[in-house]
Amino acid sequence: MDAVDRRIIAALRDNGRATYADLGRQVGLSASAVHERVGKLEAAGVITGYHAMVDPSAVGLGVTALVGIQPTDTGDDDEVAAALAELPEVESCYAVAGDEAFVVKVRVATVDELERTLGRLRRIDGVARTRTTVVLSTRFEGRPNTPGSVSAPPVPTVAGPGA
Repeated sequence: MDAVDRRIIAALRDNGRATYADLGRQVGLSASAVHERVGKLEAAGVITGYHAMVDPSAVGLGVTALVGIQPTDTGDDDEVAAALAELPEVESCYAVAGDEAFVVKVRVATVDELERTLGRLRRIDGVARTRTTVVLSTRFEGRPNTPGSVSAPPVPTVAGPGA
């Protein structure tokens, strides 16, 4: 993957509906060259899909919570993750380091529904306890961060002999 591929990825993350001609103008290539590069990025598994970003509140999911899940001593992480994947309210699941094995993002319509969802989470085999943080507002989310778009820290230089 080169700098042009990274620019194509950044442009698609910004607007997944951009045409190959639009992308080509942004990165300085023909539409056919961009089409070929995008196809290679998809085939390599770099681009894994395209989706519509939807305002959760507009579709009735006004409550968002981040739930830390602490496992039991005998809990199997793969089995817990599979059970979490069965709950439609769980939008994202992250395996994390620390006391908790997972942090999940839950979206539901009401606080009452959140309470019911937490009860279902706690009944999963292998879950010892949960810790919930209710999101009051979202300042930003799903922000594109393509490698190379953030400056890397300077590499220290070491003076060699004769310097």
